[in-house]
Amino acid sequence: MKAIGYKTPGTIDRPDALEDIELPHPIPTGRDLLVAVRAVSVNPVDTKVRNSARPADDDWKVLGWDAVGQVVEVGDGVVGFKPGDDVFYAGSLTRPGSNSEFHLVDERIVGSKPASLLDAEAAALPLTALTAWEMLFDRIDIAKPVPGSANAILIVGGAGGVGSIAIQLARALTPLTVIATASRPETEAWVRELGAHHVIDHSRPLAEQVAALGIGAPAFVFSTTETTRHLSEIVELIAPQGRFGLIDDPDTLDVIPFKRKAVSIHWELMFTRSIFQTADMGEQGRILNQVAQLVDEGRIRTTATSTLTPINAANLRQAHALLESGKARGKVVLEGF
Repeated sequence: MKAIGYKTPGTIDRPDALEDIELPHPIPTGRDLLVAVRAVSVNPVDTKVRNSARPADDDWKVLGWDAVGQVVEVGDGVVGFKPGDDVFYAGSLTRPGSNSEFHLVDERIVGSKPASLLDAEAAALPLTALTAWEMLFDRIDIAKPVPGSANAILIVGGAGGVGSIAIQLARALTPLTVIATASRPETEAWVRELGAHHVIDHSRPLAEQVAALGIGAPAFVFSTTETTRHLSEIVELIAPQGRFGLIDDPDTLDVIPFKRKAVSIHWELMFTRSIFQTADMGEQGRILNQVAQLVDEGRIRTTATSTLTPINAANLRQAHALLESGKARGKVVLEGF
């Protein structure tokens, strides 16, 4: 089968950073689905792994986690899907990625593709929707108010893949006031279009801008990027007893300044449930089905902003480079082998 992989980690400007390759056809066992992949999207995790992770035993490393496709075979332990089902999912960090014609994935982390979306539109959603949902509802628990605070959330990096869906989920499912950060006219317009009540500029100090809104100190802060740069501002602006969540990878994180406000700090990694095969691993499949329902009801929308065809090494290198430039808005999707 066709796939895209690499053997030497490093920068994307090398011809061997990602290469078109041929791999054996996978065979499903247990609870695995074999999916014929029709569309994928690119996430920051793809670039981080490509830069640092060396394949085992001089094998090929295949990236890609978001995928949309059709089930073609099932393992003997599968109970929820059958051949012919259209699915979408974000895969597992510990298994080969979805940048391949056929892909194995555990059925527990798979959802039924939104019926109202094209393949490329649906491929933008799984990883970012799971990340945003788990942070908002499992980690910082935005359904539980913080006494005396503004019932509001600040989303740092509102125009990125995760921020773009977090804005929509907060608007669709809660009464929170949503404050998003953006620093360019096109990204400010994007986050307003997605439903942000207020937009502030993350190239300037955040606390003063939040105070100027006149709504009070927000109960929740969700930092999707550049947490180290904004940490002191977040300490200042968040409400006492507020809840702070982050998903990026600071070299260090000094949480001591949060103690005076008794702020709780929450990490989110979408892959944790699949890495550790947690007892609630199937929750990801249920979340994806809820996201699909919200999409089909018109309450949230795809965050795909750019589609490249076909799925090959040249287009993946282009997508990685765009993501690493820091200028991506929403999600970059690739479609068709």
